[in-house]
Amino acid sequence: MRSMSSSLVLAFEKMLELPRNIKQILLLLLDMFFVCAAMWAAIAMRLGTVDFNIGVIEIVCAAATVVISAIIFLRLGLYRAVIRFMGQQAAWAIVRGVSYSTMVLGACIFFSQAHVPRSLPFVYWALALLFIGGGRMVVRAYYQDKVLFATDKVIIYGAGESGRQLLTALSHGDQFRPVFFVDDNAKLQHSVINGVQVVKPQDVEKLIAEHDISQVLLAMPSVSGERRREIINSLVGLPVYVRTVPKFSDLLLGKANVTQIQDIELEDLLGRDPVPPHPELIDRCITGKVVMVTGAGGSIGSELCRQILLSKPRELLLLDISEYALYKIERELRDLLRSSGLEIELIPLLGSVQDKRRIERLFTTFEVQTVYHAAAYKHVPLVEYNIAEGVANNVFGTVYAAEAAIDAGVETFVLVSTDKAVRPTNIMGASKRLAEMVCQGLTGTENNTRFCMVRFGNVLGSSGSVVPLFREQIRAHGPLTVTHSEVTRYFMTIPEAAQLVLQASALGIGGDVFVLDMGDPVRILDLAKRMIHLSGYSVRDEDNPQGDISIQFTGLRPGEKLFEELLLGTNVTGTGHPMIMRAVEEYPPMEEIRGWLDNLKSNCDEMDCESIKAILLKAVSGFEGHQGMHDHVWKKQMMGSQSESSNVQMLFPMRSADN
Repeated sequence: MRSMSSSLVLAFEKMLELPRNIKQILLLLLDMFFVCAAMWAAIAMRLGTVDFNIGVIEIVCAAATVVISAIIFLRLGLYRAVIRFMGQQAAWAIVRGVSYSTMVLGACIFFSQAHVPRSLPFVYWALALLFIGGGRMVVRAYYQDKVLFATDKVIIYGAGESGRQLLTALSHGDQFRPVFFVDDNAKLQHSVINGVQVVKPQDVEKLIAEHDISQVLLAMPSVSGERRREIINSLVGLPVYVRTVPKFSDLLLGKANVTQIQDIELEDLLGRDPVPPHPELIDRCITGKVVMVTGAGGSIGSELCRQILLSKPRELLLLDISEYALYKIERELRDLLRSSGLEIELIPLLGSVQDKRRIERLFTTFEVQTVYHAAAYKHVPLVEYNIAEGVANNVFGTVYAAEAAIDAGVETFVLVSTDKAVRPTNIMGASKRLAEMVCQGLTGTENNTRFCMVRFGNVLGSSGSVVPLFREQIRAHGPLTVTHSEVTRYFMTIPEAAQLVLQASALGIGGDVFVLDMGDPVRILDLAKRMIHLSGYSVRDEDNPQGDISIQFTGLRPGEKLFEELLLGTNVTGTGHPMIMRAVEEYPPMEEIRGWLDNLKSNCDEMDCESIKAILLKAVSGFEGHQGMHDHVWKKQMMGSQSESSNVQMLFPMRSADN
């Protein structure tokens, strides 16, 4: 008996794997069998016996009912619906189809005067509905029970409207199985929503252990950032993967829907509320003006472009040296223009900020009014390995763009800087500080261009940043690489950084260095552990050798330091924005800066890294802790020089003192 049932189950599963058109034909034939069976069973039930005779007229009536019922079922689309996803609409189609089939049977009996009980159609209707609808319910239940064992059990945190929409969406899929709602609202607790019980937050840990929960899905798009982080912190350390639905603002704007489950927002990893923008500040230097963004295809430059468009400039010029990056951001911005109905002239421009003549021509030809200078090399180790090119791009790219802005009568020039420019221990930071000094020095000369600099910390989610790297390493099951157990960094999100840059352009009076009140710095080791826990894994270390993912310390890379700073001194004043500060920092006169630049230019052209470093040590305050020279070209040249020197000594050995 057991082998027979196993064979039936195996045959049934093979039928489920057949092509869809074959299954539709088989289902139609099965329904017609159910129609015949319902007519036969209806007569047997009405007569109280299975021993009855059927005449030719009765057979003709039954055949007509079967044929016409098949046509009706096909017309009603009973075979277009996927049984395992069958919902209310498909159920009503079955009721309508069986009802029409019953009317056909009744009409055939009436007009043919068939010798059957007059109550036959009513009994037939109930039996046909049971056979046809019930058969589908059995298949659906079997499939769902089978899928339940293979799906991830999840808890939906939030039993509001978003949580209910998410439950409905998940119930039609085969990836997740919601088993509980969690909600802070005491009125909802202990209730049942669509078969899923609502429980208290205090029960989450116990439920995860008892029911083998694999994920917690946060469905609270409108909750405050502080409460959201409290909930996430309460889930850190539990063996579940924490994910979320999109933010409420994205839902309102139609950028996303509730069913789009995604990883925890970068803002939630940050541990603080993003700085709120002041729209009137953002618009002041953009609306109705000709705006240029250098480095438009980069992480910061591309976000600047997105937000600038929303402030409706007259023209937006995109300058980038990378053809692909420029193509990508232009295509995205044109899609944004179409979707928002804006009519703004978008001009993509290929070029390098080190090409002085091209920069000058672009500024004068398009009569640029506002410049956001984001073109720079920012990756600390890569600049250490390419010192001459890094300094040339970061320093002279800024010099040429700033001088071209003065010549073209640009109103506002904003330099995107970094916290690594403060007491730098690396070439990248020193080059950015010298670029700041150039803009500060030019402020003191006779010109009408207003220069300001915006200094901020690391940007979460930007190219080369630590969060995408950690996520990639978590997907590969580790290890996560951290340079040092005590290293800390300031962080902000890409939109937040871009908003700061745009607002600074309105706040600046000339030569300003703006910094953001970024709260406390984040310990990278804590960030790594937090991301591991929120992904549903445990940290493997000496205290937990059976953990899932280990953290490997690789040592500080060339030019890196343990702690970042935002200010050179303590002379800080407020601005019109409560979270933006103005740093008052000393800088030498422009004549002295130009002397350094002249020497630096020839040193970069000759790739003389020792002389480049010597000038930066002299010019940049606090640049004292730089260790070693790592430039690939310089090291190769040094090896070649040493080899030549050895060869000369072999050919002309030194004579001894006796000779």
